[in-house]
Amino acid sequence: MAGFPIRGGVHPEERKLTSDITIMRVPTPGRLILPLKQHIGAPAKPCRVPGEIVYKGALVARGQGNVSAHIHAPCSGYVEDIIDWPAPHPSGLPTKAMVVINDGREIREDVSVPVNPFYLRPEVIAERVAQSGVVGLGGATFPAAVKLTLGQSHRTPVLIINGCECEPYLTCDDRLMQERTQDVMGGISILAQALNGPETIIAIEENKPEAIRLMHKAAEKFGNIRVMPVPTRYPMGSEKQLIEFITGRQVPAGKLSADIGVMLHNIATAYAVNRAVREGKPLTTRIVTVAGEAIVRPGNYEIPLGMLISDLLEFCGLKEDPARIVMGGPMMGQAIPHAGIPVTKGCNGVLAMSAAEVARRVEHPCIRCGTCVDACPMGLSPLTMARLLMRDKLDAAVDIGLKDCILCGSCSFACPSGIPLAHYFNYGKGELVSRAQQKQKDDEIKRLILGRQVRMERQEKEREEAMARRKAEIAARKAAQAAAEQADKPMEVA
Repeated sequence: MAGFPIRGGVHPEERKLTSDITIMRVPTPGRLILPLKQHIGAPAKPCRVPGEIVYKGALVARGQGNVSAHIHAPCSGYVEDIIDWPAPHPSGLPTKAMVVINDGREIREDVSVPVNPFYLRPEVIAERVAQSGVVGLGGATFPAAVKLTLGQSHRTPVLIINGCECEPYLTCDDRLMQERTQDVMGGISILAQALNGPETIIAIEENKPEAIRLMHKAAEKFGNIRVMPVPTRYPMGSEKQLIEFITGRQVPAGKLSADIGVMLHNIATAYAVNRAVREGKPLTTRIVTVAGEAIVRPGNYEIPLGMLISDLLEFCGLKEDPARIVMGGPMMGQAIPHAGIPVTKGCNGVLAMSAAEVARRVEHPCIRCGTCVDACPMGLSPLTMARLLMRDKLDAAVDIGLKDCILCGSCSFACPSGIPLAHYFNYGKGELVSRAQQKQKDDEIKRLILGRQVRMERQEKEREEAMARRKAEIAARKAAQAAAEQADKPMEVA
């Protein structure tokens, strides 16, 4: 099946040097730091207190609100504290986190009995996924159960499984498809079951021939699941681009893929769903690609959530001090300020990059060649938006599509003048978030002020009514007293 034409895209050097290295399990360190917000939505609320003993797989923080996710203990031990810890973000600003001390005994929490998922109703599958704390493991970290429930409430005739892994360096999904093919396929079939059996397409970039072969062979016994090789072009793995290439449909701005009848999940998410639904195992580890020229033993590692990157780098070995540490891929990943950041559910890569790898191009004036426009997969005008943002004209940038930008970095990569266009868009989107947060704060303050005014007016009205009643009561008593005194006087004789 040939795909539909899509805009833009670039061809960065792949550097997938770990694609032939098998997955290795990393020993759990003595201390784990579990941020309470490892997903889109509300942070989880701790349900354990400092000093409390926990078993491996035990629920330690419960998801709150409509969009959130549970967090489970990756080891047995005890909760040492709940503290502020640097978030996995370039700012390194603190976020609430739970510190779990590993006792090394690996005592497991009692888990549910393994079940045959094909006897479960779709809503029960979604509930088991929610109880296991599974989120989108491609990097978006949207709670998988919420996504399934959304798909169940819409008519969703197409399910796409994203196995593109288009970022340079990253190979963790490729290795999952090669080494744990049946578990991945089991998760895909469960996702299809939860969405009432839609047409299911596994999209894999053509630079992964062994994964394509193995997944195609595994899909043969399923009538509604097929593998579709897609061109090796960045950012093919982006949700909107992949959906458009496969279905020809565009996700409208401000809408979700479910609104056009398509649901998309990642390969690693499918693997976690299989473990959650079939075996009742919560999400406590994930496969991470560790690469970069500063690493002695690059590869794909199964890592306990909450392990500090400093501990991971010590395990893998360093040739030199990294010039930059990136969580994720080099195009859309986040450069973190130091290695004291924990691995979270959304971390699919850790890159310890040498000075040569991060050598910044010298920035030159724009030559107005239009290369950034050709590279943009969303059909935007990156240069125009960047110029507006340079002049603090955020609203004007929004008017020409800032919110549609997916921050893929294709424009920056393609620019012959070395202008870091994506940095401006990151700044602009950050300002939009700040504005939205400030508006929410202002609206809440306004609500509290209006509530106070209404309350004060009601109290004033109640006081006036009480005073009026008291005056009326006093007047009535005086009138009654006067009447009684009048009645007690002797009648005058005419």
